[in-house]
Amino acid sequence: MGNKYKSSATVISLEESVGKVLAHDITEIRPGQFKGPAFKKGYIVREEDLEHLRRLGKEHLYVLHLGPGELHENDAALMLAGALAGPGVVYGEEVAEGKINLKAAHRGLLKVEVNALIDFNMVPDLMCSSRHSNVVVEAGEIVAGTRAIPLIINRRNVETAVDIAKGAGGIFSVKEFATPVTGMVITGNEVITGRIDDKFAPILRKKLKFFGCRVRDPLFVPDDQDKIRNAIEGLLADGVGLILVAGGMSVDPDDVSRLAIVDGGAEDVVYGSPVLPGAMFLFGHYGDVPVMGLPACVLFYRVTVFDLMLPRVLAGERITRRDLAETAHGGLCLNCETCRYPVCPFGK
Repeated sequence: MGNKYKSSATVISLEESVGKVLAHDITEIRPGQFKGPAFKKGYIVREEDLEHLRRLGKEHLYVLHLGPGELHENDAALMLAGALAGPGVVYGEEVAEGKINLKAAHRGLLKVEVNALIDFNMVPDLMCSSRHSNVVVEAGEIVAGTRAIPLIINRRNVETAVDIAKGAGGIFSVKEFATPVTGMVITGNEVITGRIDDKFAPILRKKLKFFGCRVRDPLFVPDDQDKIRNAIEGLLADGVGLILVAGGMSVDPDDVSRLAIVDGGAEDVVYGSPVLPGAMFLFGHYGDVPVMGLPACVLFYRVTVFDLMLPRVLAGERITRRDLAETAHGGLCLNCETCRYPVCPFGK
């Protein structure tokens, strides 16, 4: 630590440490067997511990004398975690070496205030790293970790970081998913006439089942603007909470699904996304009921723009043009031979 903490920490020899109280954890690493504190903060050193401490490379120990403007790393970490954790994020009281993890309190969509996180990490002598925003997390999963880097940290730095995190309402939150009754309108003359079998419904059912959504039997409608609009209106009258319109989203003259969605009174419609696959995606809403227009790529790719947007819609978000524009960075799927999504860069 050098002279930076000389006024707060007294260095004593190992021989002098017997009977003294450790002011910090001492880590032990046995490759492939164990990594953790061999001696924890607050432990009273005994004569028989000295050889163990020497094996850990210790010849001197610190005894702390905290000034009014200083904090121990563990106390600082608890303050930081408390400020970072927003709704749906929890943390325990167990701190090790100034580090503490934040976890999801329930299943949902992780939201990260990225700019605030950057500002937080601009503060000296502390850090926080996290998973990507807008990923699906399960209850108990780690979403972020924070720590005070030095053993003794300037209280003012901690308070500055706490103010940044609290000013963002907590940098991390987890939104719970709604499970709306979902209606599907599947368009295409080729399906109605029986020239091809429908492939949309099984794919969409599987993706919706993952989130616990109840799904109505699909409505099969030809490429007719009035009939598509009528099908949507019928679903709204039946009280569904989410509508998916599959097919007919391109600019071909026979593809009229997006026109029917608008004609039916959808508001704040955004069409087109900078995600591949998924450029011809549509989002809008009828009052509180979201509608998503799904291009044919959903049939041919395991992961598309639909997989990026569905969790956000179920978390109650109304997708804007800005939201879609932000997906451009990371929105290129490499169509790997073995798909590892979500453990890959797509959508992040």
